[in-house]
Amino acid sequence: MKLRLCRGCFAPLVETFIDLGMSPLSNAYLRPDELDSPETFYPLHARVCSQCFLVQLDAFESPERIFADYAYFSSYSSSWLAHAQEYVDDAVSRWNLGSSSFVVEVASNDGYLLQYVGHRGVPYCGIEPARNVADIANGLGIRTESFFLGVGSGRAFAARRGQADLVIANNVLAHVPDLHDFVGGIAALLKPTGVASFEFPHLLELITRIEFDTIYHEHFSYFSLLALEPVFESHGLHVFDAEQIETHGGSLRLWLAPISAGRETSKGVQALRGLERNCALDRIETYQRFAPAVLACRRDLVGFLIEASRAGKRVVGYGAAAKGNTFLNYCGIKADMLPFVADLNPAKIGHYLPGTHIPVVHARDVEESAADYVLILPWNIRDEIMEQLSSMRRWGTQFVTAIPRLEILP
Repeated sequence: MKLRLCRGCFAPLVETFIDLGMSPLSNAYLRPDELDSPETFYPLHARVCSQCFLVQLDAFESPERIFADYAYFSSYSSSWLAHAQEYVDDAVSRWNLGSSSFVVEVASNDGYLLQYVGHRGVPYCGIEPARNVADIANGLGIRTESFFLGVGSGRAFAARRGQADLVIANNVLAHVPDLHDFVGGIAALLKPTGVASFEFPHLLELITRIEFDTIYHEHFSYFSLLALEPVFESHGLHVFDAEQIETHGGSLRLWLAPISAGRETSKGVQALRGLERNCALDRIETYQRFAPAVLACRRDLVGFLIEASRAGKRVVGYGAAAKGNTFLNYCGIKADMLPFVADLNPAKIGHYLPGTHIPVVHARDVEESAADYVLILPWNIRDEIMEQLSSMRRWGTQFVTAIPRLEILP
């Protein structure tokens, strides 16, 4: 048997959190000419460390392969753009950033957030490992370098461009297989007086809301404050403030600074520690109760699709999101039950979902489909999607989400 070690504390990793079977890379969308070619599936088996309670997947593919030609672009969600602008406005005000400051965003994607930093007149640079995405950002005039952050590359960047007053690492930590090298890279980027922010989905919300579809191979780890604080401290970083935010089904925003800066720990951090302990995130039994709830989600969605088919109802999908690919592959849903999934992202339109081979069509096609039901796969932006498709209500279309439980919305 393979000996697995926790990527947080290096203890033996033996406890199962959830086994979702075999699944392809969730962002490995297929071109029509690839449908008859072999497709690689990997075990989607999340384990939890019984020492530090970090939930994690084995790394079957390198980040270089996963992000070589990445299909996720943040700018296609209006609600996400609004979140980014609000974050920038708050950060510029809170940390008194101006023309003499320097902001670095790690995993800056297509520049969706840094554009607002530029609008405020604050110097910045993005670091985006997916070269195709970095090229798009640079084409839009948003300064971006393309490399994977680690201790060595972080030091080289800081020597070349200088250290940062603010380092932003939002929704990237889960994508990192070598957690310690990445956090060490963040420390290398940061001025002794600087601050860093991390946003990531909160493991507590994943468990409470049964958000198992956020588990996929591009996400190597799933975090709580409990699991992360020792990792940060081992690289000289102190979590001095924490906020709970609603993005991605319930996330944390942590503010860090070098321990040497001596920043006082806020009541928000103390409250979050207490919440995680009260919810028993420091007990293995909490993690062992997750699998039965996931099985119920699968049973309910498959049952709904079968009954809709028997009744002659047409169900189509909306949102070719990575989380939807986890759900559809786990449930064994193919194009006979869900004929297409619509999306706004041109990098996905005309392709096929990995594993299920369901075609991805333009968003306008869902409005012309006369569907009885629209299954919203990115449930975290369901309100935005229902507003986009509001005209469909005129002919009686209903919207469906399946997490945390099956819900049919008028």
